[in-house]
Order: sequence, then C-alpha cells, then structure tokens
Amino acid sequence: MNPLLNLKRSIGLGFWRASYSTAATVHPGAAREDFKNGVHAALNAGVRFLDTADIYCPDGDNFGHNEILVRETMSEWDATPELKADVIIATKGGIFRDPEHVAKYSGYDYLMGAVEASCKRLGIDEIPLWQHHRLDPKLTFSEQVKNIRKLNENAPIKLLGVSNYNAKQLLQALDVIGGPSEGGIVSVQNQLNPAYRQDYDVLAICEDHGLAYLPWSPSKGVMPKDEGTKVYEMFNDIARSRGVTPFAIAQAWSRTLSPNIVPLPGVTRMASILDAVSAIDLRLTAAEIAALKDLPESEPLDNELVTGQPLAE
Repeated sequence: MNPLLNLKRSIGLGFWRASYSTAATVHPGAAREDFKNGVHAALNAGVRFLDTADIYCPDGDNFGHNEILVRETMSEWDATPELKADVIIATKGGIFRDPEHVAKYSGYDYLMGAVEASCKRLGIDEIPLWQHHRLDPKLTFSEQVKNIRKLNENAPIKLLGVSNYNAKQLLQALDVIGGPSEGGIVSVQNQLNPAYRQDYDVLAICEDHGLAYLPWSPSKGVMPKDEGTKVYEMFNDIARSRGVTPFAIAQAWSRTLSPNIVPLPGVTRMASILDAVSAIDLRLTAAEIAALKDLPESEPLDNELVTGQPLAE
C-alpha cells in the first residue's frame, strides 16, 4: 500500500509561500510565530504531510530557507517523538539558486549532494519523501531517470516522487524505476487546480499504478486576484451558499477528481491553515459537482515547464 494514500488526514501543507521574498514569515517575528503555531494546530488536528523544497527561498543568499523553517516548526511542535515520526516530510531537489543564477541539475553527484544537504537542513537522517523537482535541459530524459533510479538505491531516501513530469515521461520513469510495489515512484507533484486542468492523463496513470497525485497551487483560479473571472465566480457561488471560502471549495473539488489526490494548499498564516484544515471533511454534493463541470478552458502549461525540457534522444 502506498503510504501517501493512507494518510490519517488527506491533506498536506505546502510551505513554499512562507519563504517567498515578500512573505512576512521570511524573518523571525510575530508573523513567523503565527505561521508555526498554525502548522502545529494542523498537526494536532491530524495533518501528517508537510511539503517543502531546497529551492524555496527568498533570495540566492538563503538557499534552503524553507527546509530550515520546516525543521524549526517540527522541533517546536509539542508532541511525542512517536507523533513526530508519523509526519511525512517531503522535499525536492534538482534546481539550484545562488546570488548569481538559477539552474536545473540532474546529474547523479549533484542530486546526491542535494539530498544530503536537505537532510542536514531538515535535521533528519533520512528524507521521508524526496521528489525530483525539475528536469535538466542539459541531459536526456533517459539519463536523468537512470540517475534518479541510482539515487533511490543509494541515497538516504525512504520514498521517491517526481514533479512536473508529463504522461509520457511518467510512464517511462515507471518502466525504469518501478512504482510503489517495486520500491520506486510513489507520487507525482504536478499542477492541478480550478484554473489549470491539463494533466488529467497524468492523474489517470497515478490511479492505474497506485501513485499519489499531489497538486501544487491547488487554489489557482480562486485567489483574491481572480475575483471577477468565471472560474472564481463559479466556486464563490458555492462557497457563499456553504458559508465557507472559495479555497475550501477548491480543495473539496479536487478530491472529487480522484481518490489518489492529496491536496497541498499553500499556507502562510494561522487563518489560512485553519481554513485548509476545516475543509478536510468538506464534501461537495452531486448538484455542486455538476455545477462545476463546465469550467472555462484550462490555462496552458507554464512556459518555464515547456522551455525546460530535456535534450532530444
């Protein structure tokens, strides 16, 4: 059984916004304490999945900032060692940033070094879930998959996931590395939200092979900046009738797409964390699901993902 599909509460918390350059949580202070207290409240409510990445940082001088924030949050959580060990901490590697540049690397030596550095920043000996964050445009896809397979065999990684793979790439990776029953890939973290719905074919592969689908930016399309768009108004209409936020409805909607989905709402404040937790048990009615069937055409794939593909083989 894929442990990601057996989480006590089917939700994860995405940490990346807490290390965004303009976030109040970047530096120590009241906002950072509010955030950590909110995460503790979510953990006390049964949430057992925290998602970060080494590249989540406010600038090139603070690479790994978000992983350190995860470590701080976990160390300050007033819980038993047994409860803390039950939390799946997920991180990612494959993108490097310093004050001079940002680059994608998937060479074996780089990835092994990234895993080891993440362990140190997170304060753990083994990463519960490590995910290949981005593909390297300087290598062929086959080379990268072989490197990830070798990494999975040798690095201090308990579970392996991939991120931003298309359907063809995922199938090839599964053929080389295997799926959950072979000790291979257990999850895919791709975009999926009310505004972006291009990866249903990837979701179908996850269902066929027993992988968890971890949608990033699950609230895209229902953010305050989206107010006035058709997508926002469709979700907001249901939210008003339920007395909840459009974010909560988006989370509930994503669960209607597949039992393999574990939403990863991005959080920065106690209020947003409690909102995400309150939506865990929210379920849409058949009428509400039907009302969201005719969403506008999906937004296209982000250009950064299109232009950063591997060398042709």
